[in-house]
Amino acid sequence: MGHINDSKSNLIPLIDRLNQYPIGLVDNEILRELLSLLFSETEAFVASRFPLTEATLPELCRRTDMDPEALTPVLESMANKGIVMDLTYGTETYYLLMPGVIGFFEFTFMKDRTDLPLEKVARLMSEYFHWDNAEGQAREFFGSKTQLTRSLVYDEHIPVNSEIVSYDSAREIVKSAPYGAASMCYCRHQQEHDGKSCKKGAPVEGTCISLGRGAEFLVRRGFAEEKSTGELLDILAMAEDLHLTHITDNIRHKPTFVCNCCGCCCHIMAGVQAGYYKGVNKTPYIAVIDKETCDYCGECFTACNIRAIGLDRNRRNGDKRVSKVNVAACLGCGACITACDKGALALTLRTDYVAPPKTKRDMFARIAREKGRLMPLLKARIKKKLGLNL
Repeated sequence: MGHINDSKSNLIPLIDRLNQYPIGLVDNEILRELLSLLFSETEAFVASRFPLTEATLPELCRRTDMDPEALTPVLESMANKGIVMDLTYGTETYYLLMPGVIGFFEFTFMKDRTDLPLEKVARLMSEYFHWDNAEGQAREFFGSKTQLTRSLVYDEHIPVNSEIVSYDSAREIVKSAPYGAASMCYCRHQQEHDGKSCKKGAPVEGTCISLGRGAEFLVRRGFAEEKSTGELLDILAMAEDLHLTHITDNIRHKPTFVCNCCGCCCHIMAGVQAGYYKGVNKTPYIAVIDKETCDYCGECFTACNIRAIGLDRNRRNGDKRVSKVNVAACLGCGACITACDKGALALTLRTDYVAPPKTKRDMFARIAREKGRLMPLLKARIKKKLGLNL
């Protein structure tokens, strides 16, 4: 099966369908070249015909005008690529088209692949994510009032006068999940194929955590390896030893992943560094520096994954050099604190904390409303409820 070229006529239906999601893909020539590598011609057609909700094989047969014998192997191929998620409830299998981000872009580099020119795909992805920060994919991902992701705090750095809620703790999220797995870090694997490596020495293998039904799919399709709760907690501890930032869904109920992000490889961290300070929902805390203790050693600069710490330039002549936290950018994760052997850093309660939406459905509805894309989602849900997903 040949792959689609980057002609407008072949790709527009696919891009139009992907842009019905709350987080879409900004159309440009880089995206078209990427999609031409990731999708075969038939896969692109099938993807363009997917409803916004999950669909059964008979529903997809009707929407594509393909018989089950022809469509089933296409869906199998798409699931093995991470383009489609297949989930079984009872005796029925449901298929859901994944968004580009967070979705099949990440899955592309969550396992070793021989069916793709990974170096080329890695280069194109880097170009795509950094193309025009003001109008490109960075704005699409980070530009909503409601964020898609949020930071989690290191439990041991919580102020003694504060009590952490379970959904702000990476450990509690992992402990409460019914099933968990670990996979390659998509960002570090992609950067590795682009000729770069993590400056913190964070491993590529086994650092990203997936939870729940999504984790079951990733294990079944070879993107992740099942892990016990204890093994997942060990991954969190390793990440904190390396001063990585825990990132999860911006929801309170049943988060589906915990990524452990560095500032040199992670595209989410790069977005915050590029000035999208509100692009990731922050923890209830913020880092503060004791100027009497700080000796401006610079260790916290390296530890911070969003470059939110630098020289305090408001000091008077003769004052010693000390560090300063950019309060607009700080995620409140605590990754900087253990890097300071002087004990000059601590967390304090944030005054502008915004609690995350309750569920993933709530979060996507908010983002879709803010982007003017709510109506297609509502129509899709109504059609599904009425059995009209044809």
